[in-house]
Amino acid sequence: MRAGAQLAVPRLADQVALGVLTRTYPPALVDQVLAQTGRVERRHRLLPARLVVYYVLGLALFSGIGSVEVLRCLVEGLREQAGWRHPREPWRSWHLPAKSALIQARARLGSEPLRVLLEQAARPVATRHTRGAWSRGWRVMSLDGTCLEVADTPANAGVVGRPGSARGERAGGFPQIRLVGLAECGTHSVVAAALGPYTTSEAVLADGLLETPGRLGPELLVLADRGLWGADRWRRAVQHGAALVWRVKTGPTGPACRPSGSWPTGPGLPG
Repeated sequence: MRAGAQLAVPRLADQVALGVLTRTYPPALVDQVLAQTGRVERRHRLLPARLVVYYVLGLALFSGIGSVEVLRCLVEGLREQAGWRHPREPWRSWHLPAKSALIQARARLGSEPLRVLLEQAARPVATRHTRGAWSRGWRVMSLDGTCLEVADTPANAGVVGRPGSARGERAGGFPQIRLVGLAECGTHSVVAAALGPYTTSEAVLADGLLETPGRLGPELLVLADRGLWGADRWRRAVQHGAALVWRVKTGPTGPACRPSGSWPTGPGLPG
């Protein structure tokens, strides 16, 4: 932020986003997850664990602004939400911490509470009237992968690796992590995700994701690209009861398939 600039009051769109944040992750659920993962603080802090959880989530919502400004927007919005006030949180005297304090707070929190929070809160959200969310009575889901850039630091590069460069350089500009997610097609709501270094294949991450309890069931129609095809992976997905429509390879490494390049199967589908 340039010198002399004033902090703006959160826009209406930001306030709406904050409302969605607290409805999706209610304070009571966040407190439960913190207790479950042993992150409840034993002494009063300027940045209590519950606030740090919302702060980390807010970094994704407000990726275009600075980290300290993200925290200011969250505090201004969240402390007005029902159930947000806490007897140990002195909001009247609260002030924005230094950036170094935010870094330390995120380190204390760690990744475990966010992982557990996702597992407990992430669910399909489409109703029967949501366009594109249903096909022949099934809720349509997609299993797919992507890569996300992370901060360009030696530590990140050493853990997750870098992609190659199309310009002939030895490595790309930013380290990247690989992600495979199970998402609801009608809403793009991600209900399960697996992360790994850039060098980890999508297939390996998909194997771990398919083992997540309760993510697949007979009410789902799961689509997947040919990069995720595998006989063992297919059988595990079928065992969960989901109907499958996956693209498969048609070359020497792929199974025999239909001229369309697909091999649909599952309850109610031709085998």
